[in-house]
Amino acid sequence: MRSDARLPQPQHDSARPFIKWVGGKGQLLPELVRRLPRAFRRYHEPFLGGAALFFFLHRAGRLREGAVLSDYNRELIDCYQVVRDDLPALLDRLREHERHALDRDYFLDVRAWDRRPGFAQLGKVELAARTLFLNRTCYNGLYRLNRRHQFNAPFGHYKKPRVYDAENLTAASAALRTVELRQADFADVLHTAQEGDLVYFDPPYIPLSITSAFTHYTGHTFGAAEQRRLAHVTRQLAERGVAVMLSNSDTAQTRQIYLAEGFSCAAVSASRKINCDGRKRGAVQELIVCSYGWDA
Repeated sequence: MRSDARLPQPQHDSARPFIKWVGGKGQLLPELVRRLPRAFRRYHEPFLGGAALFFFLHRAGRLREGAVLSDYNRELIDCYQVVRDDLPALLDRLREHERHALDRDYFLDVRAWDRRPGFAQLGKVELAARTLFLNRTCYNGLYRLNRRHQFNAPFGHYKKPRVYDAENLTAASAALRTVELRQADFADVLHTAQEGDLVYFDPPYIPLSITSAFTHYTGHTFGAAEQRRLAHVTRQLAERGVAVMLSNSDTAQTRQIYLAEGFSCAAVSASRKINCDGRKRGAVQELIVCSYGWDA
C-alpha cells in the first residue's frame, strides 16, 4: 500500500463529483444554487448519485455544520466510504484498471464479476475500484442493473477514459472526511433532519413519456407510489421547519403533487445526454420544487 505522503495534494476546495450518474446535476447546478436558502444548518442529500450540489456547497464553504449523504444503493455508498476512508488502496487498484481502459474484453470480464460465485465476498476496495472503472468505461456512465441486480451497461468505446483521477479523488476524500454516509431509504431523513436543516431530494424522475422512463438504479423500480411517498416525506419535513428543495421532471403529475402541497415550483431547462439516439438528446424542462420562497 502506498503512503498518504505520496498522494497528490488537492487544490483548496477543489473537490468535484468523481462518479458519473444518470440525471447528474452538473447542468442544473446554477439553477439549484440560485434557490438555496440564505442560511441552513446541516445538509442532507438522500438520493446521493454524483453529489454535485454537495461538492458545490463544500467548495463554497457552506457546510459548517456538516452533512448527511445517503442512498438506497449499497454499492454507491460503499464506493463513497472507500474514497473517504481507504483512498491509497483504491488508487492502487484504479491504476491497474486504467491500463486496460480501452480493452472491451477486459471490461466485459470485470462487468461479469457479479455473475460469479464469491462476488459478495470481495473486499470493499476491490468492489469500489470495479464500480469506478465500469462507471468511467461503460456507455454514457450509465449505472444500470438488471432484475438480478447485475450490472449490464455496455462498453463505452471512449478514446481516453480517465479511470485514475488521483487529484480529484484526493480532494473528494478530504471533502467527505466529516460527512456521515448512510445506506438508507430516502424516508430515513425523517430521523436525521432537524429544524433549520436543508434537505435536497434528487429522485429518479417521473418519466416524460413511456419510452423515456429510466427508474432502475438499484434493481428496484421507483414508480408512482414511491413518488407519492416522497411527496409525503417532503411535506412532513416542511412541517417540522426543515427547508426542502427537490428536482424532478416538469410533468403534469409532478406539478399536481407539489403545487397541491403549496410548494414553490419553477420550470428550468437542463441538458440531458442519456438517450442512445443522439438526435433525441438536448434541453428538457425540469422542475425545481422548494418548501420555502426563493428569497428565503
